[in-house]
Amino acid sequence: QVDLVESGGGSVQAGGSLRLSCVADVRSFSRNCMGWYRQAPGKEREPVAATHTGGSVGSGPIYYAESVKGRFIISLDNMKKTVYLQMNNLKPEDTAMYYCVADLGVVGCGGSWRSTFDHWGQGIQVTVSS
Repeated sequence: QVDLVESGGGSVQAGGSLRLSCVADVRSFSRNCMGWYRQAPGKEREPVAATHTGGSVGSGPIYYAESVKGRFIISLDNMKKTVYLQMNNLKPEDTAMYYCVADLGVVGCGGSWRSTFDHWGQGIQVTVSS
């Protein structure tokens, strides 16, 4: 059982910023792929960003959805076992439920990004008004 606990969601006007946090209750934070998905009402869920936590194999590339490139930044605090999603210049189309996701014991994020993740948080709502 892996617990992923999100925080930091809420409502903001277009152009504003929010930072999501996700604390991972895992034995080891290294060699994991951590990321964020989102699902808007009436739409399929989609990957937003992902990054590897590093360790002996290194961290590898960071992945972003095209729609958020240049506006969202994913980052890690390995000591706190936390992954962040800084969301800037938010748009109404960013309104969605955001989920923290994780794959454990993986070399990089490529496979996870192309398919899906094994572990999911409960989700947190982000609402952007125009």
